[in-house]
Amino acid sequence: MDHGLAHVPAERGGLGAVHRRRLREIWRSAGWPCQDLIEVELLAAGLLQRQRDVDGRETLRVTDAGIQVLAATLHTNRAARDPHEALVARVAREMQRAGRLVWRGLSLRAKVSSGDATAWTMGMPDVFSIRYTTVEQYVEPVAHEIKVRRADLLADLRRPEKAEAYREVSSQCWYVLREGIGEADEIPAAFGVMVARDASLEVLRPAPRRAMKLPFGVWMALARAVPEPLDDEAQAWLGAPRDDAG
Repeated sequence: MDHGLAHVPAERGGLGAVHRRRLREIWRSAGWPCQDLIEVELLAAGLLQRQRDVDGRETLRVTDAGIQVLAATLHTNRAARDPHEALVARVAREMQRAGRLVWRGLSLRAKVSSGDATAWTMGMPDVFSIRYTTVEQYVEPVAHEIKVRRADLLADLRRPEKAEAYREVSSQCWYVLREGIGEADEIPAAFGVMVARDASLEVLRPAPRRAMKLPFGVWMALARAVPEPLDDEAQAWLGAPRDDAG
């Protein structure tokens, strides 16, 4: 059996993203076959193996070669994700130091207009924060989108509806860029731009600020989610909470 992936489309290392995704799905499931062409290619490459139980029902099993592909994919994904997650954590900590409640990885439903059409879409800012205050008008929600790879930045800029969703749920929106992946003038003027340098987050362009009250749906999403735990370093900057406009 050829385990060199010679029969699989060569997106990267002879394996396409759709094939890796199917391998993960089969690994996590009972292995029921789909009997489509993706499955055929994985079988031909020796990454899957057919099995029959005592009643003659066919299932699929990920082979040792398939497990090696999954492990390599996991390693690659972690290597790409770690710098992103580190910068997300850094921005979240800075927002806590500024006396804000912070959430990471929220999914916020927003109504976005494009021409004459209006549609609901999901905004998923890497960091979302509000001021620590009991006065609704002073909440000042802020969204930060973190980019550490130029390819991801360019992909975002090709999807204006995604960026517009951030604006619909925030009074300020920022792009935070890893140093060297982009310039401020590439980012739409509606967004502020920071660059992450070794010792600081440098503001290249301030974010336009507009007054807004959080939509009820966003309040519900925040109520269901858990804010970032406050680390000791951020707590020292935060000080005692105030019960005024804070």
